[in-house]
Formats: sequence, structure tokens, C-alpha cells
Amino acid sequence: MTEAAFYTVTGRDFFPGAVALINSLRVLGHAEPAFVLDCGMEPGQRDRLERHATVLDAPSDAPPSLLKLVAPQSRPANTMVLLDADVIVTRPLTELIETVSGGRLLAFENDHQRFFAEWGELLDLDVEPGRPYVSTCAVFVDAALASTLLPIAHRRQLEVDRGRTWLEDGPESDPLYFLDQDVLNAILAARLRPEQVEALEGRLAANPPFGGLRLADPGTLRCAYRDGAAPYLLHHWARKPWLAPVRSNPYSRLLSRLLLGPDVALRLDDGELPLRLRTGPAAGAARFGVDAALTVPGARRRLTRRSPRIKAWPNARSAGAERR
Repeated sequence: MTEAAFYTVTGRDFFPGAVALINSLRVLGHAEPAFVLDCGMEPGQRDRLERHATVLDAPSDAPPSLLKLVAPQSRPANTMVLLDADVIVTRPLTELIETVSGGRLLAFENDHQRFFAEWGELLDLDVEPGRPYVSTCAVFVDAALASTLLPIAHRRQLEVDRGRTWLEDGPESDPLYFLDQDVLNAILAARLRPEQVEALEGRLAANPPFGGLRLADPGTLRCAYRDGAAPYLLHHWARKPWLAPVRSNPYSRLLSRLLLGPDVALRLDDGELPLRLRTGPAAGAARFGVDAALTVPGARRRLTRRSPRIKAWPNARSAGAERR
């Protein structure tokens, strides 16, 4: 096995996000292997991505969001880093990779704390309260721990009734609404000792609207808060900037840099992106127009109604519907 490897899942409509993710890793100097589970990419997309990552066929019996654990189990490394396709890495991850060696798991605290005693009965687990609730957008795990943790997490996720989850308009109050994230947190609370899990401060995996965060250096991808703290990654869990109009933010600005920059490993053509994400005066005017429209309630509703539906991805309701 290699010392460390990165894993993500993508489909046709999430291809730009996966490209930006891999490009961000390479810009930051990460040369470790990257594995991409193909959940419906177009042949041309897959061909291009295969030059920069190992692309694996996904099983066809589950939504992509429930297949995050497939590639790590089939192509393990001593340290496995699972990243969502709507993540951009903004700091080298070397120290975090080193942290989990010796049987540990590292993730970032979610913006909202969740715990349900019902997890025990629903998932046949003896869960312990008082554990931090972590996001599954970025998970670092040691191979020895992963060999016991990932199989049970994968099985439990597939067993959940999807009608009670975000995939099929279940209520957020349901203990399993966030499905893979709720299942993983339940298993961490049941199977791991507290010292085996490190939960980093949530703002170090920044989410929209990225309050107080600025893009400090597009060249190095560095972002910083007012107090100087620098996140390791940006997670655009909400409406995807390449699919729907969103207000300009550090993620959308880095997205353009990582898809069109001259120094990236896999460069897309301008025409593959909406005008607001391209470079030049016209693109700047388009971004200004979107930002202005999104400040006016009536215009915002009209603008968001025109958002395309996500295809080749489990949530077909709209481009704006996504989980945290």
C-alpha cells in the first residue's frame, strides 16, 4: 500500500468540482495517488480525469453519496483521505495525514451538533453521548482503523430507509436525515474511544457564506480569517457555483483559478463554464450582475428558479438542494 491517498466520488454534473479538488491538491504539492469513483461521468470527462487520477467504476445499486467508502476499501492506503467533490483544499494536509497514523480518525466539527439516542436502536449500536458531531466532507483515517470501521459504516448506510433522509425529502428532525453523515457519527460514538477521534474546529473546513474569510493569495490558494487563522479547505455544501448563480465568495474565486489557471494539472476550457466563472471583463460584469441580483429578494427568486436540475447525482430536486 502507498503511504497516503485521496478519494472522491463524482458524476457528470459534479465533474468541475472534482477537477478543482484534484487541482488544488496538486497546486499545494500533494503528489499522492488520487482515486475517483465514477458515478456517471461522460466518457470525455472520464478520459481527461484518468490522466491525473485512478478512476474506478461505481456500483449501480446506490446513490453516489452512499458510495464514498467504496474506493477506500478497494484501493486502501496506510492513510486514507476522503474528500467530497465540492471541496477545495487551501493548505497542505501533510500534518493532518501524519496525525491519524497509529489507529486514529480525524475530521472537522460540523456547524450543528447532532446526537440521537435512537441511533442505537436504528443502527444496532451502543452509542455514547457527548461526542463531537463531525462533517463527512473530509475524513482522514488510518488503514488499520478503516479496515474495521468502513465496512460496517458502508453496510449501515445502505440499510437506511432513504425516505426518511435528505435524499427523498425526509424531515431534518429525523435521526438519520443526513444519512451517511449521521451513520458515521453514530458509529464513531459506538465503536471508537474518544482519544481515537480528533475533531478539528469547524471553521478550518469553511462553509458558505464564508463569514469573515478572505482569499489571501490565489496563487497559493491561501485563505485567512481576520484573526489570521487559515482553513485547510473550503466546502461548498450549498448551491454549486458551476451549476447555479451564487454570490461571489472565496470558493467561487478559487474555483475559477483552479479550473482555468495556467499552472493547474487539468485545465478546462472557458466555454465549459458559465460566463460568471470565466476570466476577463465580461465575466467580471456577469459576476457583478449576479451579486447585485442576489441582494434583491424578487430578483433572487427569479434567478434561483432558473437554476438547472442536477443530473447524474442522487438529488434531482434542484441544483440548490444539498445537505450539510
